[in-house]
Amino acid sequence: PPAGEEAQRADSERAGEESRAELERLRADLDRAREHTRSETERLRGELEAAKKESESLHRKLRSALSDVKRGEAALRKLRGEMESVRAEGHAQVSAAESETRRLKARLGETEAALEAARRAAREGRSVEDMRVRLLLDTVLDAAQGLRRELALPPVSVRPAETVDAVEPGRMTPKDIAARALSEHDPAILDQLLALPQAHLVVDGYNVTKTGYPQMPLEKQRLRLLGQLAQLAAQTGAEVTCVFDGAELAAPVLLAPPRGVRVLFSKPGVTADELIRQLVRAEPPGRPVIVASTDREVADGVARAGARPVASAVLLKRLT
Repeated sequence: PPAGEEAQRADSERAGEESRAELERLRADLDRAREHTRSETERLRGELEAAKKESESLHRKLRSALSDVKRGEAALRKLRGEMESVRAEGHAQVSAAESETRRLKARLGETEAALEAARRAAREGRSVEDMRVRLLLDTVLDAAQGLRRELALPPVSVRPAETVDAVEPGRMTPKDIAARALSEHDPAILDQLLALPQAHLVVDGYNVTKTGYPQMPLEKQRLRLLGQLAQLAAQTGAEVTCVFDGAELAAPVLLAPPRGVRVLFSKPGVTADELIRQLVRAEPPGRPVIVASTDREVADGVARAGARPVASAVLLKRLT
C-alpha cells in the first residue's frame, strides 16, 4: 500500500541521513585525530631536535671537560716535576751548605790552633816567625842526618890519587874469576864469585826451581829455593835477591822472606827477565853482580850490563 512504502521510504531517508551525519561526524573525528597527530608529530619532532641540540651541547661540554682534565693532569705532572726539581735543588743546596759549614768549621779550628800556637810562642818570648825558621832549620838538620844514615856514608878518607881508575894488586873481578881454570859447571866458581867484596847474587827463581824440581807445586818450589838461599846467604855473607815472575800468581803471595834474602815479584806487564835486567842496571859499575839463570837471553843481557851469568844447574849443585 502507498502509505507503507512512504513510511519505509521515510525510514530509509532518515536512516540515510543518520548514516551521513554519522559519517560526517566520523570524518570530523578523523580530521581532528589527523590534526592532533600532525601537531603531536610536530611537537615531538621539535622536542627531538631540541634533545639533539642539547645532546650535542652536552657532548661539546664533555669534550671540553675532558680536554680541561687532560690539561689539568699535564699541568699537575709539570708541577710535580718542578716540585721534584726544586726539592732536589734544595737538597743539593742544603748538602753544599753543610759541606761549606764543615769546611768553615775546619778552617776555624785550624785558625784557632794557629792562634793558640802564636799565643803560646808569644808567652815563651818567641815570635811565630822565629818558631817557623827554627822548625825549618830542625827539619833540614834531621833530613841531613837521616840522609847520612840512609846512605851509610863512611868518614871522608878518600884522597885524589884513589879516584884514578886502575887495577890494584890482588883485587879480582867477576871477569878475572871467569878466566880461571875451572869448569863452567863447577860450583866452586860460584863460591869464588860470592867471596868477592860486596857481591850481589840475583836469582831467576822459577828458572832455577823448574830446572831442579819442576814436579813440585809453585808454592813449594818457592819455599824450598828460599830456604836454601837463606843458608847460602848465611854462609857467604853476600847480598841475595830472588826474583819470581808475578804473572804466575793467581793472587798476592803472603810470604815472610827468609833472613838474608830479598824476595821480589814482577809487576803486571813486567816479566821476571825485565826485572832482573833492571836490578843489574841499578847497581853501580864495578860491583860484583852474579845472575843465576839458564835463560840465554837473560844471561846475554846481564853480561852486556856488566854482570856475571851463572847457570841454574851450577847454583843447584852448590845448594845441594
